[in-house]
Amino acid sequence: MIYDTLAQYYDALVKDEEASRMWVDWIESKCSPCDVLELACGSGEITEMLVQDGFDVSALDLSDEMIEQAKQKDVDNKIQFYCQDMKDLSNFSKFSAIFCLCDSFNYLLEKEEVSKFFKEVSDHLKDQGYFFFDTHSLDRLEEFEDEFNETGSFEDCDYQWSIMSEDDLIYQDFAFYFQEGHIVQEHHIQRVYDPVWLEKELSKHFNILSVKTDFDLEGIQEGEKYFYICQKK
Repeated sequence: MIYDTLAQYYDALVKDEEASRMWVDWIESKCSPCDVLELACGSGEITEMLVQDGFDVSALDLSDEMIEQAKQKDVDNKIQFYCQDMKDLSNFSKFSAIFCLCDSFNYLLEKEEVSKFFKEVSDHLKDQGYFFFDTHSLDRLEEFEDEFNETGSFEDCDYQWSIMSEDDLIYQDFAFYFQEGHIVQEHHIQRVYDPVWLEKELSKHFNILSVKTDFDLEGIQEGEKYFYICQKK
């Protein structure tokens, strides 16, 4: 299971409070505090900010370890956490908004999965409910044609993090080298989808209210991520 080991080092590697606030500000540009579901909530940075801003948040993640990291931040026990796959929401009722953030969407590796996912989200939104998600841009595929490598150390281990792309896939590999000689590896795969195809699939269930690149560039432009705000038809 990915994030088994990475979960305990995730914030140290990628935590960025300013970026998390940008995600929350983007959501709040369209959505006032209400009942929401966050899919693939990870370590709960954005989740906790939403709660602090008055949202009634339920959150899920496929990784037990990531859920445990997120729970540690929820000191007031205001968030309902679930460990489950975001592709099956059958145990939930309907929400005013659903979020899938920080390129979690890109873990859907087949077009059929994406199509079913959009329908599942729509089925669990209230009338006129909002769906917010971001996705890697096509430019990321070109960016990682040359492999990215990062190395560093934590208190109990050294690590190596590599990212490379091939065709429409992005591969991220993590290796943790523990002091007693034990090595743990995690292999992550994400798929990047053409925004033309995404908009066609989205339009079956949603009205697309806004598409931006990197939060504030209108439409599909050169950049790292596309940000979609959709409303249930």
